This record gives sequence, C-alpha cells and structure tokens, in this order.
Amino acid sequence: MKALRYVCVIFVIPVLFASCGNFINKKPERTAPPRSETPGLIFASMPIYTSPFTNRANQLKSYAMKNGFSRSYCFFVDMNIHSGRKRFFVYDLESNTVVISGLVAHGSCGDTFLNEAKFSNVPGCGCTSVGKYKIGERYRGNYGKSYKLYGLESTNSNAYRRAIVLHGFSCVPDEEIYPKGVCNSLGCAMVSPAFFEKLSSIIDKSNKPILLWIYN
Repeated sequence: MKALRYVCVIFVIPVLFASCGNFINKKPERTAPPRSETPGLIFASMPIYTSPFTNRANQLKSYAMKNGFSRSYCFFVDMNIHSGRKRFFVYDLESNTVVISGLVAHGSCGDTFLNEAKFSNVPGCGCTSVGKYKIGERYRGNYGKSYKLYGLESTNSNAYRRAIVLHGFSCVPDEEIYPKGVCNSLGCAMVSPAFFEKLSSIIDKSNKPILLWIYN
C-alpha cells in the first residue's frame, strides 16, 4: 500500500510542475487600453489637405480689407503652370474655392515666341510682370473691351505706363492644348474671348475693384 502511495506521489509531482510551468510561461493576454486613452490622438496626426491658394487667398483678404478691394472674388495667375494648361483662376474668397479657370498668355519679351514666361517691369520690354494688380476701368481699345491694370508692387509698378491690360483675343483657345503653348502677348493678361466675357461679368458686377495676382 505504501509502495502504491509513493508511486502516486512521484507521478503527481511532475504533473503539477509541468502545469505550473505552463502557467508561469504563458504570455499575458493583451487588454483593451484604459478609457482615458482615446483614439482621437490618432486622427490628430493625419495630414490635412490645404488648397494651394489658401495662403495667397488669406493674404489678399487682409490686403483687400485694408485697401478697399473686393472681398468676394480675386483672380490668380500661376505662371509656374505651362501656358497650354489653365492657369488663370477666379477664386471665391467667401467659399474659398476656384469657381472657373482658363488659359492665359504671357509676354513674348520681344521674341517671336517665348515658350516659358520671363518677367520684367521695364517699359517696352514686352514681358509679363509679376505682382498684385488693381483691375481698373473698362475701355475699348485695339482688342475691343478691355480693363486697365494698375501695378501695386515694385515688380509691376510700370503696368499702367506700359499699357498692360486685361483683354481677350482669338489666338487664345478655350480648352487646354498642352504640350503646345498658347500665343504670346506683349505683356498683357490675354485670355480667350469667351473666358474674358466670364471675367467681365464678375468685374462689372463687383461694387469694389478686384485684385489680380500674377505670380511665379
């Protein structure tokens, strides 16, 4: 009988140790994070989309407020974009959206054809000038209905003296023609006749002058 007890003890002890070993070495299960650890922080690190016009639009809003310009619309011309693509943008400052866009020529700088824009403010240069402009009074000139432009910065201060204006001309198409470029102007912001009429409608309905910003 005693021998049987010894056999049982000898058999049971290893079993207990084996069971304890399995329990001790068992990895603890992952638990849910405390309630204080909210997942909101995950979303805070996600990138937020910002319109490429946001910074410039904010600058123009401030400028318009201080200087009596329209706070409803402004015009952007991005000369970094190829002339065969739409790069004249009508921007709604109240809804922060581009409402329409079109093609626009850059100046030839005296060349027969200039594929990429160059910039100058020198009278007689035939180049586009970068900077902010006040869109002035409407008149009829060599290209029909046009709008005089007044340069507001040192980079375009000779605009009025150079007879730089906003006008339409038939050599500028309505639709994109990239990789081809559109015809050159003599430094004016020259757009298609159809797009010009859309711009004209916005300009004429505005009770305050609209800002045009040409940049590179």
